[in-house]
Amino acid sequence: MASSGTFDTIFIDGDWVPAKGSDRIEVISPATEAPIASVPAGSRDDVDAAVAAARRAFDEGPWPKAPLEERMACLAKLKTIFERRAEEIAQAITAEMGSPITASRTQQVPIPIMMMEAQLDLAPQIAWTELRQSKTGNGLVTRRPKGVVVAIVPWNAPLMVTLAKIGPALLAGCTVILKPAPESPLSAYLLAEMIQEAGFPPGTFNMLCADRAESEYLALHPGVDKVSFTGSTVAGRTLAKGCGELLRPITLELGGKSAAVLLEDADIGAAIDALRVGSFRNSGQICSLKTRIVVPRAKEAEVLERLEALVASMPVGDPLDEATEIGPMVSQRQRDRVEGYIDLGVKEGARLVCGGTGRPEGLDRGWFVRPTILGGVDPDARVAQEEIFGPVLSVIPYDTEEQAIAVANNSSYGLNGSVFTADTARGVEIAQRIKSGVVEVNGGGCGFHCPIGGVKASGIGREHGREGFDPYVEIRTIGLPKDYADSLA
Repeated sequence: MASSGTFDTIFIDGDWVPAKGSDRIEVISPATEAPIASVPAGSRDDVDAAVAAARRAFDEGPWPKAPLEERMACLAKLKTIFERRAEEIAQAITAEMGSPITASRTQQVPIPIMMMEAQLDLAPQIAWTELRQSKTGNGLVTRRPKGVVVAIVPWNAPLMVTLAKIGPALLAGCTVILKPAPESPLSAYLLAEMIQEAGFPPGTFNMLCADRAESEYLALHPGVDKVSFTGSTVAGRTLAKGCGELLRPITLELGGKSAAVLLEDADIGAAIDALRVGSFRNSGQICSLKTRIVVPRAKEAEVLERLEALVASMPVGDPLDEATEIGPMVSQRQRDRVEGYIDLGVKEGARLVCGGTGRPEGLDRGWFVRPTILGGVDPDARVAQEEIFGPVLSVIPYDTEEQAIAVANNSSYGLNGSVFTADTARGVEIAQRIKSGVVEVNGGGCGFHCPIGGVKASGIGREHGREGFDPYVEIRTIGLPKDYADSLA
C-alpha cells in the first residue's frame, strides 16, 4: 500500500470489501496542505457489518477458544511483518500526520514493536486459570475474553496507541474493531494488511474509518462488549456518558498537562536534555509530554536561557528532512489552536522568551508553528491549566519545595510527570506525592512491562504491563467441592 492515493474498501471479516456509504474522508498533508489520499467514511451500515463480523468471530469462531500459544503465534508473526515493513509504515505516518521522519523511524515504528514484544512476554505470566483454596471455600478463578472490543485511536501516535489496545485484546481472545482518526487512516490500512498476512482468523480484526457520529454509533452499538478510547477529554466524557448508560466498560486515556519539577539540586543541563524528547517529541503533539516546567525561582533565568538554546537547536521544517525535529501541526485547526494559546499566554502576563505566533522562517505553507517558551507563568493561568498540544512550554517558578509539589498537583489532569534532583531517593519521595499515573525520576522510563495511565481528567484504567490485559478479560469464579479442588492442587 502506498502512503497516498484513493482507497475504496474497508477491512471486514478478513477481507477488503467496498464501503456501503458514499461519503469520503480526505487526508491532507500537514506539510504541504495538499490532499494526499482519500478513504471511505464508514456509514452506519458499514459499522453494522463490522460489528456483525466481530460478533460472529467471537461467538462462533476459533479465536476465543484457541490456545494462548496460537494467539501468541499470530501476534509474533504480525511483529515480524511490522519489522519488515518498518520504512513503509514510517513514511505513511509522516505523510498523514507530519511526524518528522526521523521520529517516525525511531519512535512511531519501533515503539509498537516493543509493545508487542512486551505483550508476548507478559501473556504467559497472566493467571488465566487459578485455583484458590481457603477455609471459607474453594474456587477456580478464570480469566475469559471480554468479547467484541472497539478501539478508537487518535492521530498523533496512531500505531503506538493501536497496539497498546489491540495487542492485549487479541491475546486475551477478544475480537476487535479498530476506528482510526480521520487525519491518520493510512497507517491503519497498512496494519490491516499486515494482520491479514499474519493469518488472524476472519472477523478477529476489523477496521473502518468514520466521522464523529458514526464513531459514537460504533462505540454504543449493542453488539459491542468493551470500548477503549484514546483522545480528548471532551470526547472521552461523551463516550463515557453513553457507555455508562449501557453499563458498558470503557477504558479512557485522555489529556494531560504534565509537570516537570526541577528541585533545587537538580542538574539543569541534564534536565533540559531530557526535555528535548520529554517535552517536544512529535512536535509537542503527545498527551504525556511535560509542558509545565516547575523551577526554583532563583534558577528560572538559567532554565529559560537553556530552554531558549534548546529550541534554537531543534530544526523546524519539512518532516521528510532527516534533520527536522519539529514538524507541522496535524491540521489548520490545530495550528490555530496552538497560536491562540500563545497569544493568550502573553495576554495573561507570561513573558515570551522565544517563539510566538507567525510562521517559522522560510516555511510559507504547511501547518507549522514556532516552538515557544513562556516564562513567569502564573500556575492558575489557562496556558498552565489547559492542554495546548503543541510545542509550547510554560515555565512556572516556585519558592519552596512544598509549593513546587502544590503547583505540580494544581491541575485537573494527572497523566505523567517528572522530578529532577541529585538525590534520586528524595526524587522518589517527591514523585509519590505527585497526583499522576506515571512520574519519572531523573528521566527514568518505566517501559511497557509497567502499567501506564492517568488519574483525574486524564483517564480511567491502565494500559501496558500485566494490568493492560485486565480491561479485556472477564474474571469468573467456579465454586468447587473441596475434594475436587484438592485433586487439582
